[in-house]
Order: sequence, then C-alpha cells, then structure tokens
Amino acid sequence: MAGTPNRDHRPNHDRARRSHQRPRRDHGERRTTRDTPEKRTSTYEEEVVVVVVEEADESPAPRSPEREERREKRASKNTPDRSPKHRHRSPERRRRYDPASFTPTDRSSNPLSFDSLAKLDAHNEKVSRRPQEKERLLAPKEKDRNYDRRRKEKVASGRVLKDRDKARHRRKSDYGKEKRRVISGPLAEEGRVRKRGGYIAEESGKKRFGRKCWIAVLAIVLLLVIFIPVGVYASKKHGAGGGSGSDPSNENLKDVDQGDIPAAAKNTYLDPFTWYDTKDFNVTYTTDTVGGLSVMGLNTAWDDGAQANENVPALDKKWIYGTMPIRGINLGGWLSIEPFITPSFFQSYKTNQGIIDEYTLTKELGPQNAAKMLEKHYAQFVKEDDFQQIQAAGFDHVRIPYSYWAVTTYPGDPYVPKISWRYLLRAIEYCRQYGLRVNLDLHALPGSQNGWNHSGRQGAIGWLNGTDGALNAQRSLDIHNQLATFFAQPRYKNVITIYGLANEPKMIALPTTAVVDWETKAAAIVRKAGLQAYLVVGDGFLGLSKWQGQLTGVQNVILDVHQYTIFNKNQINFPHQKKIQYACQGWTEQMKSSIDVAKGFGPTICGEWSQADTDCALYLNNVNTGSRWEGTLPTADPTTSVTSPDCPPGAGTCSCDKANADPGSYSDDYKRWLMMYAEAQMASFEAGWGWFYWTWVTEGATQWSWKAGMAAGVLPKKTWQRDFNCTSDIPDFKNLPENY
Repeated sequence: MAGTPNRDHRPNHDRARRSHQRPRRDHGERRTTRDTPEKRTSTYEEEVVVVVVEEADESPAPRSPEREERREKRASKNTPDRSPKHRHRSPERRRRYDPASFTPTDRSSNPLSFDSLAKLDAHNEKVSRRPQEKERLLAPKEKDRNYDRRRKEKVASGRVLKDRDKARHRRKSDYGKEKRRVISGPLAEEGRVRKRGGYIAEESGKKRFGRKCWIAVLAIVLLLVIFIPVGVYASKKHGAGGGSGSDPSNENLKDVDQGDIPAAAKNTYLDPFTWYDTKDFNVTYTTDTVGGLSVMGLNTAWDDGAQANENVPALDKKWIYGTMPIRGINLGGWLSIEPFITPSFFQSYKTNQGIIDEYTLTKELGPQNAAKMLEKHYAQFVKEDDFQQIQAAGFDHVRIPYSYWAVTTYPGDPYVPKISWRYLLRAIEYCRQYGLRVNLDLHALPGSQNGWNHSGRQGAIGWLNGTDGALNAQRSLDIHNQLATFFAQPRYKNVITIYGLANEPKMIALPTTAVVDWETKAAAIVRKAGLQAYLVVGDGFLGLSKWQGQLTGVQNVILDVHQYTIFNKNQINFPHQKKIQYACQGWTEQMKSSIDVAKGFGPTICGEWSQADTDCALYLNNVNTGSRWEGTLPTADPTTSVTSPDCPPGAGTCSCDKANADPGSYSDDYKRWLMMYAEAQMASFEAGWGWFYWTWVTEGATQWSWKAGMAAGVLPKKTWQRDFNCTSDIPDFKNLPENY
C-alpha cells in the first residue's frame, strides 16, 4: 500500500462482524511494544486471531465507480458470514458499508479496508474448515479400526479362510517369483529382513514359508512315501502265509483265572496271558514236562483216524515206506527264519548293520522285541487253514524245520527260547487232524553245522569244528535226548514217522568220519529214548554214491539228498530242455542207484527241491548278495565265486528282472515249462522213496512256494495229477528265451 501503514489496526472478530470499525489513532502516534504483531494460535474449540491492518497515513486515492463495484462484489463473495438474511439490509445500513461514503474526518474511527476485510474473511473461512480437516485426518485411523473389527468378525465366521483361498488362486501364476525388496537400515537392525532360505519376520509375529521350510516339508513327505509302503508290506506279509494279519481273539482265556498262574511263572513262556495266540492251545497252567520239555499247551485227547487222501492209509494204519511214495511239503522259513522266505525281516536294515540271519536279527532287536515279533510270525505265517490246504493239494507228509532254541539256549545266545516249541507242538496236532504224517527236521544245531543263514548263524562252522566244536556236538546230542524222550510218547507214534538228526551238515568242509560218528551216537540216543520213527541223515553234499556202506549198524535210517540245479555252476546254465532232461535222466538214475544197497546207501528221499531255474530270488544267496545268474556273486572261495553271468551259452545278457516278475506276466510257454520241470522232478524222486517240496509259502518268491505256484497255474492242483512223467518226448522250447 502507498504511504506509511497504520500499525495500530488490530481488528477483533466480533467487533469486526458488528461494525467493521475501530477507533482511529492519530497518524503521528508512535508504535509501542504492545503494538507488535502477535503470533496466531488456534484450537479446535477457540480461535484467537490478531490481524495487523496497515493503512496509509493519507486518504486513499479515489477509485472509479466500476472498480469499486468489482471490489465490493469480491468482498461479498469471500465473506462467509454474509448469509441471505444479511443481504437484505436497509439503505442506511448499506450506506454504512459503502467505502465512498466514509472519510477520515466524518467519524471517530475508520472502517477496515477492503483488502483487510478480504484477508479477515479468508481467515474466517479457513477457521470454519478446521472441523472438516480434523475429520479428514482422523478418517484413515477410523478406517483401520473398522477394518480390524470386520476382520475379526470374518475370522469368527470363517470368511478369512475363503478370502485367503481366493488370494492364493490369484497369486498362483506368480508362485515362485519372489519380488526384490529394498530393506532400510532400521528394518535390518530389527531383524525384519529376509533370511537366506527363511522367512520375513513381521511385527504381527506371522511368518511366511521360505526355502528351508519347503525343503523340510518335502523331506517329510518323501520319508512317508518311502516308509509307509514298507510298513504296509511288512504288516501284510503274513497274509500270504495263512490268512489275515489281525490279532487273535484268545477267547479261551476267559475261563482262566490269572491268579492260578504262580508268581514264578508269570510273564514267562508258561504264562498263557503273555501268549500272542492261544487258539487250539490248552491254556490250563501246568508244570508237567517230558524229557525236560513242557507239555503246556497240549490237549490231553487225540485221534489218529484221519486220512490225508484216498491214495494213502489213515494215520492209525501202517505206511509201507519204499512202496508208497512220499509226497510231502516243507514249512521252511517258519520256525527257523530264512531270509529269502521272509525278506521283510531284513529289508529295513542297512548293509553296514550286518543283519543277515536270525542270530544278528534277534541280537539287534533284543529279547523282548525279538520275542514279540517272532511269536507273531509263528502265529500268522502258518495257520490251521494252511494244513487244510496242504491236505487238499494232495500232500501226505509235512517236513517241519525247527531250531535248537525251541528246546534251550546257551550263554551268549540272542535267540528267542522255547516259544517256537509251543507252535511246533500245535503244528503236529494240526497235521494229525488232517491225516498228515510228520518229518521232524532239526534245522539248526548249536554252533551251526554248515555256517549258512538258515542254521541260525551265517559264518564259521562251530559244530564239530573250532574251539567249541566238541562242546556244541555234545549239546546237540543232549538236545536229541530230550526231543526223542518227548516224542517217544504214545501219542506221537502214528503221526511222527520220520525224525531228522541234522539238516545239511557241510561234510565237504567237515571231517566225514566225525560227522558219521556223531550221527551214530545220535541214533543210539534216540533209539534208547524209545523213539521208533525212521531216522534221517543228510548226504552232506558228498553225493549219493559216497554213502554206500555207511551207518550199516543203524536200523531204519533214510538218506536225505537236496537237489537243485541252480546252486551248481555247471547246472544253472543248462538250457530249458536240458534241465528237464537232467531231472528225468540224471536224478532218476541217482535215486535208483542210491536205494540199491549193492550200489548205494539204501532208503533215499529228496528232502528239498523246487521248480526255480535261476538263483535270482531276493536274499536266496544271503542277504545283500547277488546271483550266479547275473554274475554278481563274488566270494572269498574261488571255487564258489561267480563274477560273470552264468546263464545258458549264447543266451545274451542275463537278467533277474523277468525271472523275479509277477507270475501273471509269465508267457504260456514259460508256464508250460515250469509245470513240466516240476513234474519231471516228482517223477524222478519217486524212483526213490519220495520227496518234500521246498517250500509251502514265501512272502514273494513264487517259484519257491507251492501255494503261490499252484495259484499261478505252474504246479499241479493235486500232487498225483500230472501230464508228464518223463516217459514222453521233451519239447525243445525254442520259443522260450533262455535269458529272460
């Protein structure tokens, strides 16, 4: 503004609104400290404003009417207090607001200038907008509070999960595309940054999955994928042996008072309340023994009137051995564990753990776990219905392998003692029930008579050999004394007709004379105990011709030979046609010569054979070893080591894949060959006193299981119903691959 400003004009709001006038001060009045401009302060309740309006010392220059009119219009628009009712004023009142009508000399005070009035009105308008500004500033916070409240309601109603699922679908296309973020220093100090492979830590405490978390989840899933099928397989393995693997009901314990069990017998093998299975056992407690062996579990009554089939006499009738051929079956891998029959016992262990036989298995498990696992196996792998099926298949004899720990154990033995004894006795009673005669086979002797896994302990031979060889030989004689005394009871006269002294003593590694002397002593002990059954001695892998003139002083002894082409380096590589030819010609001639005392030993049976034409079955050659067929069987003995494929010449690459295939994939030609090979062996061994097939049931090796082979159509439904008996021509099977 022109001139010197008048610094004393400080309008009061109320007074300005009333008259827009203030007392005028002389132009020459000096400004005091009180006249200095004051700071503007404000609250939401009250606004105090001090406006300094400066006016010229002199009267303003006259303005044109048009300019004054425009100025008046602008002032009226910017003044918020000019409500409609204020617009209708009297001429006198309007005149009071007309700047042209006022002069500094015609009143005691000057009105505010239009510029000052405009500033005042603008300020008043700003003050009037304060509440709206406050509401605008508070709106986001209120919005957040409303969001939190709605979110809690959504969580309660389950809507958050639905929203999260929708968001997940929206993010699906961007999965795995991590966006880069710029992290400030304070955030890094607070730890709210992405760790390598981890997640982002947020103030709310929520965490997002990172790489390590996903890796952990995938690892768990992988372990489940691996171990669940293994666990299911192990739990179902008993189903192949005798029905379902469900636990027995043991209803016959309901009538027994636990108080009748003496304290000394509780939680022992004599306590029926600790037995896994009590079906068909006598659960009345007794301390009675025969030969030092408990009769606990035996029923007092028996009946020998059953007949296996129409071709053989009932049990209480005499069997004429040497005239009536034996057609029997083995219960291998049941009371004496054999890895290839029940591989599930060994598959869960690593190679470096060395779990390869029943010795290492029970040692690893410990007494309680081993007892629990093995008794369940005894109860479920072979059950009553198996004996019924054996009878229905046309068998008349059953060979039952068992181990010395069914009778007793010695210091350092980890084996489960005496539990298998009870199941052996029940099996004999099932055989009696179905008219089946029994061949008792002591499959494992103290110290191991051959060092193979089915003797209990794989490795060195400790029977008649080594530091404790003589001790273990005597222990074996003592065991036979107990067994023979027990089975000499009248109840076993008709059912136990064959009694084995020692399964497969390895006479190619033991002194032949020592073995024969031991067998002579054992036979004398058995006879002295009163057991009149036929005694069985093994050929010891010497060959049948080597037994001519042996054990001539012992009556009713049978020589047992086990015939397999697959364990001989010079026979496993026979073509299909030649294997049948060898069975019909070679084995037949051997049996005929052996039963002729002028050429051989005399009574001879084949106690083990199978239709398998390779050694490919899992663990057949020991746990975690290969096969001769594929040339993956290195051994420390160069005479038995096989490091190149041993299949028929010119057959190409030998493989166990098809040899171990499911029988449903067998071709018609292969099924025909398997049936003919089995029938040829039966015909050959019946040239002697008969045979026992190895074995009745396995977990998965079809060509070693009569039960599985019969179901697959590669073994006869009846042992005597055959289409081939070695008298007809043998096909060349030229359409059948020799290497699978």
